[in-house]
Amino acid sequence: MSVASIHSGTMRRDYQGLLNRIEKHAERGRTMQAFVDLTWESLHPTDIAWLGFYLHESGEELVLGPCRNKPACSPIGMHGACGRAFSSAEPVLVQDVASLGENYIACDTRDKSELVIPLFDADGRCWGVFDADSHQIAAFDEADVAGFSLLLRKAGLTRS
Repeated sequence: MSVASIHSGTMRRDYQGLLNRIEKHAERGRTMQAFVDLTWESLHPTDIAWLGFYLHESGEELVLGPCRNKPACSPIGMHGACGRAFSSAEPVLVQDVASLGENYIACDTRDKSELVIPLFDADGRCWGVFDADSHQIAAFDEADVAGFSLLLRKAGLTRS
C-alpha cells in the first residue's frame, strides 16, 4: 500500500505530505519536539486531540516527553495503553478507551480512542512510545499504525 493511499475512517490523513516534511527535517537532525510539532500542524484537523512521547527512564513507569497540544499525565504506570505497547513491543490500537476499564489512564476525560507505537533503538530495545489520542471513538485504524510507524522511522526515532 502506498503512503498516499492511506485513509483513516472517513477522514484522509495526508501521511505522504507529512513524510516529505519529516524527511527534510530529519536531514538537519532529528528531535522529538520537531516531530510532534510537524505532525500536530499537519494532522490535528483530522480529529487528533493530542500527540506526544512517553519515555522509559527506569523502573515501572513512563515519563512525558515532548507533546502537543495540552498537558498530560506524568509519570504513568505500565498498566495503560502506553505501558502495554512498551512492554509488548507492539502497537496498541484502542477503538474505545472505555473498553480498557481500570487499565485506562485518563489524562483527558474527553479522549475516546488512542494509538500507541513503541520506539526502538539500534539494538532493538524499546526506549519509549509515541501516543496519539482523539475525542472520537474509532478515530484510528491500521492505516494510522502504518502511517505513523513510517513517519517515525523516516524521522530516525525508531528502528523498527
